[in-house]
Amino acid sequence: MAGRVTDIGPLGPRARGVSVQIAAHLERLITVGELNPGDRLPAERDLAADLQVSRASLREAMHELEAKNLIERRPGRGTCVLAPPEYVRDLYGQISGAERKLRDVAELRETIEPQIARLAAHRATDANLMELDGVLSHTVEGLTAEGSVQLDLEFHLLLAQASQNPLLSSLITLTSSWTRPVRILSHSTKNAREVSYRGHRAILDAVSERDKEAAGSAMLRHLQEVAELTNENIPFVTPV
Repeated sequence: MAGRVTDIGPLGPRARGVSVQIAAHLERLITVGELNPGDRLPAERDLAADLQVSRASLREAMHELEAKNLIERRPGRGTCVLAPPEYVRDLYGQISGAERKLRDVAELRETIEPQIARLAAHRATDANLMELDGVLSHTVEGLTAEGSVQLDLEFHLLLAQASQNPLLSSLITLTSSWTRPVRILSHSTKNAREVSYRGHRAILDAVSERDKEAAGSAMLRHLQEVAELTNENIPFVTPV
């Protein structure tokens, strides 16, 4: 797996602590599926060189990811990405079957994400805003449903990281595996992908303007549009 990680290149502008940015970067790769359970990270020296950071900063970031149960480090065996903890799989199993309705996902997101947008409008750094804008630099033209979902997951995780609340960031990482099957439904057509893009742009505009209430309202409106698209596309998409 080392080959895939070495392609990520150096980190971008560093308005936050280097170790925090490293941890956020690797957490994002895990969340969007660039790094999967069982994947092995490159050796510390190689990974530090690829990211152009010190080994001390990398070690500090690894401690944070290990504390979140995202990776496991074993002497002599390297660092591997972990599967979700058993209690997470159990919780997911409880809502997976008949109980995992579209309404449940919509309610979960509408409860959490508008507040994340409000906090991001208050706390986002310039680096956060650049990262979010970078996600939106990808146009809808030529974008597949899967590619659109990947960018969607990345946008919402970056926004959570911009809230500067590590618990909310971890919660978005955790819930991504629950909401991904529903997200596929809301990105299945070009029109749906355009609606999603416009929603993200409205959220980022409000966050960039430091307007907390507008950011929260934009997020709620976006989630409501996503819920409508999901319901519309159910008959046309094979369940995931």
